[in-house]
Amino acid sequence: MRPLSASDVITVWELGQRLHPWERAISLLSVACPNQSQQQLAMLSVGQRDRHLLTLRQMTIGSQLNCITTCPKCGDRLEFALNLSDICVAELTDTPNESQIVQIEDFECQFRLPNSYDLTLLTAARTVEEAYYSLVECCVLRVSQADTLVSWKALPVEVMNRLIQHISDFDPQAEILLDLDCPNCQHQWQSMFDIVSFFWTELDALARRLLQEVHILAKAYGWHEVDILSMTAARRQFYLDMVI
Repeated sequence: MRPLSASDVITVWELGQRLHPWERAISLLSVACPNQSQQQLAMLSVGQRDRHLLTLRQMTIGSQLNCITTCPKCGDRLEFALNLSDICVAELTDTPNESQIVQIEDFECQFRLPNSYDLTLLTAARTVEEAYYSLVECCVLRVSQADTLVSWKALPVEVMNRLIQHISDFDPQAEILLDLDCPNCQHQWQSMFDIVSFFWTELDALARRLLQEVHILAKAYGWHEVDILSMTAARRQFYLDMVI
């Protein structure tokens, strides 16, 4: 994996304008991991993919995350900082998303972890229930009881809940919950941290700033975009300081 250059940021940002969030994530990783195909990256589990994105974010921007949210009770604005080490709960690995087998009571369940392709089902579903069943149908590969195959739909509710928990436990990076506390009204709640949307928002701001810098320097010196973006950030800033 390599960090994103200024030119990479502009290219991925321009492409990402018309992409779904999961496609943006794969586009980012395909630039940073040129030895892996987009299909290979999309087949990573959601947690594996997000762990890669966290590493790429650290290599490109840094390890501190400056976060902003709103208290759901009083509406007060809450600003806080995180370090990537606080939310990296899994090792960085390119291990294939292989199937797993768990025994729950007298049911043997084989499953694989959800990947980026599976997330398209969530956007296509008309209801939460439909999305849930579509995702389970993709990820639960085989269920047997006393060596007899049974449909996952026949599983008792308690067994199904435990199976879903097992799937979650096998991919802990896929769902990161932050414990938040409002200093204004003392309300406490949990909020999910989504590295895809967080990183993309940062890259959107970075790309726009880079294009503004290109505009200023090209207008002042007549340089081409490719030459300006190939400069180091420090060198580009030196010229900007002389122009502005």
